[in-house]
Amino acid sequence: MKFKNWNLKPPNGRAETMIQGGIPALTALVLESRGCTTAEEAKRELSCGMELLCDPMELAGMEQAVRRITEAIRGGEHICVYGDYDVDGITSTCLLTSHLRTLGGNVLPYVPNRLSEGYSLNRETLEELKQREISLIITVDCGITNIEETLYAKSMGIDIVITDHHECKPELPSAVAVVNPHQPDCSYPFKQLAGVGVALKLVLALTPVELREAVFLSYADLAAIGTVADVMELNGENRAIVSIGLERLMQTRRPGLRMLLQEAGLEGKTLTSTSISYSLAPRLNAAGRMGCPELAVRLLLTRSEEQALLYAKQLCDLNRERQAVEQDTFQQCASLLEQHPSMREHCIILAGENWHQGVIGIVASRLVERYQLPTFMICLENGRGKGSCRSSLEGFSLFEALEQCSDLLDTFGGHEQAAGFTIPVQNIPEFRSRITAITSHISQSERGQNDLSIDAELRDFTLLTLPQVEALQRMEPYGAGNPRPTFLLEGVRVVSCMSVGCGKHTRLQIEKNGIVMDAIFFSASMQECGLQAGQRLDAAFYPQINEYRGLRTVQLLMTDLRRTLSPMQKDLLLYQRYVQGQPLDRQELLRLMPERQHFVAVWRYLARPGGPATLLETPITLTQHISANVGYRMPCATTMICLEVFRERGLIGLNISSRQVEIDVRRGHAKVDLEESNVMRRLRKMLEHV
Repeated sequence: MKFKNWNLKPPNGRAETMIQGGIPALTALVLESRGCTTAEEAKRELSCGMELLCDPMELAGMEQAVRRITEAIRGGEHICVYGDYDVDGITSTCLLTSHLRTLGGNVLPYVPNRLSEGYSLNRETLEELKQREISLIITVDCGITNIEETLYAKSMGIDIVITDHHECKPELPSAVAVVNPHQPDCSYPFKQLAGVGVALKLVLALTPVELREAVFLSYADLAAIGTVADVMELNGENRAIVSIGLERLMQTRRPGLRMLLQEAGLEGKTLTSTSISYSLAPRLNAAGRMGCPELAVRLLLTRSEEQALLYAKQLCDLNRERQAVEQDTFQQCASLLEQHPSMREHCIILAGENWHQGVIGIVASRLVERYQLPTFMICLENGRGKGSCRSSLEGFSLFEALEQCSDLLDTFGGHEQAAGFTIPVQNIPEFRSRITAITSHISQSERGQNDLSIDAELRDFTLLTLPQVEALQRMEPYGAGNPRPTFLLEGVRVVSCMSVGCGKHTRLQIEKNGIVMDAIFFSASMQECGLQAGQRLDAAFYPQINEYRGLRTVQLLMTDLRRTLSPMQKDLLLYQRYVQGQPLDRQELLRLMPERQHFVAVWRYLARPGGPATLLETPITLTQHISANVGYRMPCATTMICLEVFRERGLIGLNISSRQVEIDVRRGHAKVDLEESNVMRRLRKMLEHV
C-alpha cells in the first residue's frame, strides 16, 4: 500500500438524479462525491469555455495600469517587462512582451538570474535599466513585496506598474498601479489566477472588447503552461484558461513551443495538464533553476524555427543536468533525516553550503511528499541564507508562518503552500526554533497521514466502457482543486502480472465477475507490491483510454492496491473512520449503532464467571470471542461502540491503542441506562442528519 488510509466518500443518492438529467453515470458518481446535487450544477461544473471569464476591468488598479501603459506606448517610451524566473514568470514575461510589441511598444523583456540576482526587483538592475533609458517597468508574477525598490525606482524617474498574484503584506508598494486579486480593496470574483493569468488580464484590458476573444485565444497556450506549472487551482477562470489553452497548444504557432513539444516527445499527441506538469514545465523551469532564464525567454519569443530547435535542445540538456543535481541533493537530505528522526518531528528545516539554489524548491517538494511535513531548505553562502519552503497541509500557510518570523528575515514572499525567503545565517537557529513552535501546534489529523481520497466505489467493471471513460474526460483539466477521479473496486483477482520499465513499474490483468481488465501501476515494482497471480485485492484506480496501433481500449491506471479486507477488518476501518470524524452514510451509522442484544453479548463476555479482571486483545479477536460466545457474528465496529459506552457509564476502564484494547472490568456495578450515554446520543444525532 502506498497510502495508509483509503477514504471513500459515502454516496448520497444524487448521482441518480444527475444521470436522469443526462450526465454519464461514471461522471455523475464523481460529481456526487464532490458536492454536485443536480444535473444543472454538474453541467456548470463541467463547463470550461469562455463564459467562465470575468471582466478584466474588475481588477483593482487595472484602469490606472492601462492608462499608464497606453501613454508609454503612444509616447515611444522604453518599457521593461520584468518577470520571475519560474515557468509562471517566464510565460508571463513573454505573453506581455509579445502583446505590447504588437501594439507598437518598445519593450525589453527581463528575467533576473536566480543565482546572482535573486527574486524580483533589485537596486542594481534598476540602475542598469535606467542607463538603458527605461522609464516604465511592468512587473509580472513579482513585485508585490518590493516597497523599497519601488521607491528607489521612483527616485530615479522610473514608473512601476505591478502585476502579481502572490500574497500581499499590509503595506503595498507605492507604484503607479498595483494589479493583484489578493490586494485588500480588490473585489475581483476569482482570486486564484496565476501570475500569467493576471498578465493575460492586463493584455485583455488593453484590448477593445470586441477583439478580446481573439486575443485570449492567441495567448491561451502560454497562459495554460504558466497556470498549470504554478499549481494553481483548476476551477473557475483557470479551468477555461487551461482547457482552451491545451487545445491551442496542440496547434500553436510559436516555433519555440512546437520545437519543445517535439523534443519532449509530445508532437502530434493529445495534451493534458499532465503533459505540462511532467514534460514542458520541467524543461522551461530548468532555465531559471540553472541560472540562465533568458534561454527560455528566447525560446518562447523567437520566430525562427532553426533558433527554436537549438534553444529547445539546450533546455532539454539543462533539464537533465538539473535532474542529476536534484537527485543528489534529495538523497543527501533523505539520508540525513532517516539517520536523525528528531529532525522531522513537526517540520523539516535543513541548511547546507554546497546545495544548488535552483533545485532546493523541488527537493523541498519531494521531502513534503515523503514525510508529510512543512519543509524549509536554506542555501548558505557568504553569511546569508536563501530559502525555499513547501507544504501540503490544508489550513497551514507558509506565508503567514514567514510573516511571524519577519523580524528574522531580510525578505520573504509567496503563497500558502510555496514561498521563498532570505535570512542572515546568525538568525537561522532562532528561525528554526520559531517555525518548530508554530508547526508543533498542527494536530496529527491536520498533518494528514498519507491518505487517499476515493470518489466512488464500483461493484464491477460494467461501467468502465469506452463511452463512459471518454465522457469522464470532460472533467479535465485535472490538477489542484480538481484532482483526477479515483475509483475503488474490492475483491478483484490478479490474473497475471509482470514487471515493465526495467522493473520500476508493474503491468497486470485483474478480473471481477468474469470481466478482465488491463492495468498499469507506475513506480511500483512487483516486489514492492508482493503481487502474484490468483491474489484477491482491492484496487484504487483511474480509468483511461489506451491507444495502440489504432486500437482504443480502457486501461486502469492504478493509484494503490491492498489485500482484500475481511468483513471484520472492514468493520474496524468503519470504526476508525467514525473516530476520525469522517463522513458516514446512513447504512454505516446503522452498522455502528448497538442494539440491546449487542450490549448484552459484550457485557456477558467481559463479566463472565471466572473471566479475568483485565483483558488485552485486538478488536478483531475480542469480537471473534464474543461472537463464539453468543453463536452469531458480532460486527467489530459495534463491539467498539459498546466498549466506548461502557467506559462512559463507568462499567469498564478502557485504553485503545492502534492495534489492541486493554479493558479493566468493574463487576458489581449498579444498573445504568446505556441508551442515554453521550456516545449513543451522538450517533442518533448523526443519523438524523443523513
